[in-house]
Amino acid sequence: MTSKNKHMYFIIVEGYDAGRICYIEEKRYLSKFEVITPSFLPVRILGCSVDSSVLVTHIQPLTMQEAELLQALGEREERLRAVQDSKGLDHALTLTKGSRVTVQVEVEGEWFQGVIRYIGGTIPKRHPDPITGKLFGIELQGKDKGKGCNDGKYGSEKLFTCSKDCGVFAPFTRVRPCATTPPQTPGETLAVGDRVTFFMNDDGSRNGMVMELKEKDNETLVVISPDMNEKGESGETISIPLESVIKEELLAPGPSSKSQLDGADSATRMWSDAGETGQLSLDSVVEVELYEGKTVYGTVRWIGKLPGMEGTRVGLELEEETGVGDGTFRGEHFFSCLPKRGLFIKLDSCRPDSRFQTAGDREGTLTKSLSNKHTERNGALSTVVPDRVAPLRSEQVLQVLVGEMKGIQGHCNSCYMDSALFSLFSCSSVLDSLLFKSTKQQDAPVQTTLLQQIVNPLRRNGFVPSENVMKLRRQLRDGEHSDHTFTTEEKDPEEFLTLIMQRILCLEPLLKLSAGEKVQDSYCYQIFLDQNHSLVLPTVQQLLENSLHSAGLRLAEVPSCLILQMPRFGKKFKMFNMIIPSLELDISDLLSESPRECVLCGQLAGMECTDCFKDPAFGITGFKQFCRTCSTQVHSHPQRKTHHPSPLRLPEGYPPSGALRTPPREKLQLFAVLCIETSHYVSFVRHGPQTHDWIFFDSMADRKGEEDGFNIPMVQACPEVGRYLQMPLAELSTQVPRDMEGVAKRLFCDAYMYLYQSPGMALYR
Repeated sequence: MTSKNKHMYFIIVEGYDAGRICYIEEKRYLSKFEVITPSFLPVRILGCSVDSSVLVTHIQPLTMQEAELLQALGEREERLRAVQDSKGLDHALTLTKGSRVTVQVEVEGEWFQGVIRYIGGTIPKRHPDPITGKLFGIELQGKDKGKGCNDGKYGSEKLFTCSKDCGVFAPFTRVRPCATTPPQTPGETLAVGDRVTFFMNDDGSRNGMVMELKEKDNETLVVISPDMNEKGESGETISIPLESVIKEELLAPGPSSKSQLDGADSATRMWSDAGETGQLSLDSVVEVELYEGKTVYGTVRWIGKLPGMEGTRVGLELEEETGVGDGTFRGEHFFSCLPKRGLFIKLDSCRPDSRFQTAGDREGTLTKSLSNKHTERNGALSTVVPDRVAPLRSEQVLQVLVGEMKGIQGHCNSCYMDSALFSLFSCSSVLDSLLFKSTKQQDAPVQTTLLQQIVNPLRRNGFVPSENVMKLRRQLRDGEHSDHTFTTEEKDPEEFLTLIMQRILCLEPLLKLSAGEKVQDSYCYQIFLDQNHSLVLPTVQQLLENSLHSAGLRLAEVPSCLILQMPRFGKKFKMFNMIIPSLELDISDLLSESPRECVLCGQLAGMECTDCFKDPAFGITGFKQFCRTCSTQVHSHPQRKTHHPSPLRLPEGYPPSGALRTPPREKLQLFAVLCIETSHYVSFVRHGPQTHDWIFFDSMADRKGEEDGFNIPMVQACPEVGRYLQMPLAELSTQVPRDMEGVAKRLFCDAYMYLYQSPGMALYR
């Protein structure tokens, strides 16, 4: 959104109103984020006269132009399909009056040639809706004249002028750019006679001349006369899809590509943009504008010289299937990716991914955090962030991260820091805001070291040497919040994390706890239990519920990252011999103001009873809430007449009881566990959705040499963890820890800290 817009627009992608367009005043939206990150937003659905409360995780941001285009689609399901396949929306945003297009006069009908004469609404705006649906008015031309259905009149209003039965009004899903003038780069078009480079999966890239452009089966094809290949063969003309053709000058080496890569660091290249200097390296996330209106995003997987081509080239693995290969060029394999995800392009054509660029002020950050890629690349960006290496994907972990001398190398009581950093940053981006947020000048070196010497090397190479971590420890020792013991003594992970997040980089507290009318801020939550608890083999879910219940606390909002410390008496004395990890943490009933379902009938609850928490009639533990009817029946029982149920508070504007049968559930996902045994910290990381996607990290798994030697860190796959987690609780309770397979015993018996993330709320941090 730009500052000129008075409203922010969204499409609801889940729930009862899925597929409907809604909006909220920009000032009102920003005010909702001034104190806490809300779970719900009060929005106005187009065509409605009252506000509706929707889950933040159920909406997807739109620009005003996108909202207008989508609103013109009559069916909600059609809008959802159009949002999922954003290519048509991208094309529609580039269309202007006078553009030559093909159009479907009827749904599923033929495609006819025409010219756009009108773009806009066809009905008056409904008060107080700020927008209406946007249609395209098209005049059919050539052989398709007379195949339309009007003369430019829509209803009783004349919107443009054309001959009888030559006019068509259609939504963007039935309009496509014409093949005769496909855009290539800003201010340029692809035309007959142009020199181009084209890509074929079995033959790498070749050059040739455009002979014709044509439309076939709703696809734009470029007819090319190819140059002679290495064998001296030219062959007949070839028809290539438009997306596999690029103007030759786009791939030609630019001025800065004449210099050679530094031999000491062949995987790194400096780029310069509008006076800003940054670094492009392997695993950097970048964007490339292939032609006007078509920007692709990808990750750098290779940098170097291609055979037979001048200048430095970059091999990209694209996010979508808009590439032309699998990392192979002229039969030689340079990197690996899925088919149609690979693209080789000149170095100077790459730019840092604008979706990871942020403004320094709070309002800009909040606005951009909810903007999709269209808003990001169309808006003016004031600051370029440093090089960002994306977290390792599940399919990369075994190749990049597993083995000896992998992970973070330990040194001199550093395991608390090694395990915490590995858990947070190896496979998750939930706290990446720490790496890029604006910070005080005196604390910037700490942030730079954390990003450039620890997180990026870990994600890029799978290894961080001990001297990199020692540099960070020295900065913590000597900085404004100095502690001389940081380079020598062992500390707790929560002490280190709180220092980094709160005192140095000043991250907004991850956790907000509600105690009546008061809200407490925190970065970690220590689980405490009262002495009367009845837990023997608890799950993390049960531990959190019991702790919040005994302390009279609730979550004031959904946390993007929840760090839970397990109940202990010091590091060595555990309260439980075994704790069962909860892969999903259901916090729906733990939020202070959130719709909940009645535990008996499933309808929207209106009453809560803390006295029923441990009532065996409803389960051993857990918060109990009821609709008013069920609450009256439950508390008419003689054993519960002394209970004191209290009314629940619902978000402002939420539908009353009976309007929604099943309230949505809010769940967090486990992504890492820190464990401690005999004062040594290790960690487990869940790197994918499969049950066996677990790795185990020990920064001091082995050692070479004595006093002058060094520690050998190790990362190993531990699929056995998933097998135990799939066991029924009754079977798992019979397992003897010392007999458990692999390293599973350490996860179940030595857990010190659990790390959970909310994929949806992480977008707003």
